[in-house]
Amino acid sequence: MDTVIALLKDEMAAVEEQIKKNLTSNVQLVSKVGEYILSSGGKRIRPMLLLLTSRLCNYRGERHIELASVVEFLHTATLLHDDVVDSADLRRGNRSANSVWGNQASVLVGDFLFAKSFSVMVDSGSLKILKLFSETTTQLAEGEILQLLNTCDLEVDEQRYLQVVRDKTAILIAAACQVGGVLVDVDEQQELALREFGLEIGTAFQLMDDALDYVADEADFGKERGHDLYEGKMTLPLIHAYANASAEERGEVARIIEAEELSAEDLDYVCRLIEDNQGIAYTRQKAVERIESAKKQLQIFPDCEARQALFDLADYVVARNK
Repeated sequence: MDTVIALLKDEMAAVEEQIKKNLTSNVQLVSKVGEYILSSGGKRIRPMLLLLTSRLCNYRGERHIELASVVEFLHTATLLHDDVVDSADLRRGNRSANSVWGNQASVLVGDFLFAKSFSVMVDSGSLKILKLFSETTTQLAEGEILQLLNTCDLEVDEQRYLQVVRDKTAILIAAACQVGGVLVDVDEQQELALREFGLEIGTAFQLMDDALDYVADEADFGKERGHDLYEGKMTLPLIHAYANASAEERGEVARIIEAEELSAEDLDYVCRLIEDNQGIAYTRQKAVERIESAKKQLQIFPDCEARQALFDLADYVVARNK
């Protein structure tokens, strides 16, 4: 990851400047909330992917800087809305924006970021990119709704879970990668390869997030352990464990996930069940498989510094602890 950061140092500095510029508003609260969450420790993986795929496709212009800032704005807008829906108190180890300024301000600033993103996209002059991000934000919203419908549903299987992951997380990462090819009008096969690369690492990223939710220290991960369970979310570690549990164990999980409060004892019970049934190991393995599949997608591109950096970034997704 350090080599990727070093490679993109100048371009990422330009992206940060663009982010600050796009946050300018006559309404002070907009800038204050936006700056708070945008400076709270995110790795900027989505902008990095857009910059690297642009490099891979030999793009020589400047529009990728603005579009990289757009991707981060869209992502940040979803985080603001997610934290309201999830009643989250922490985001990346800091107090969430909604816990500082309230739900109303968080939702409205999220709306501002969405609106500003599309304003910047229009200025980019590409109808194809505007259409791509429009379809992407539609799917993001659908993914959020699907996740809501799956809450506390013990019948959620791996297939239903992966559909939420695709729509809620992977689709924006896929769009970020695809834009790198759209900027230089690569052929259809290469554009599809970039998109599939993004879908695979986006899925792996969420798989790792869901595994870390049960095992990472709060200080490292930036949110409380077991937050997904508290929210009634059936993620892959629990789905796998539940599928392999005894009838008695399933009954206990049903009681826990439907309860209004999650006690420390109940969280420990679920964590032990997941560990006993290899839920974390299974989820990690699925993430590794996605990363290997992602790398294969880029074999149609020549070996170069940008492709190796994309491989390094993909490896980071499964090696991270936060």
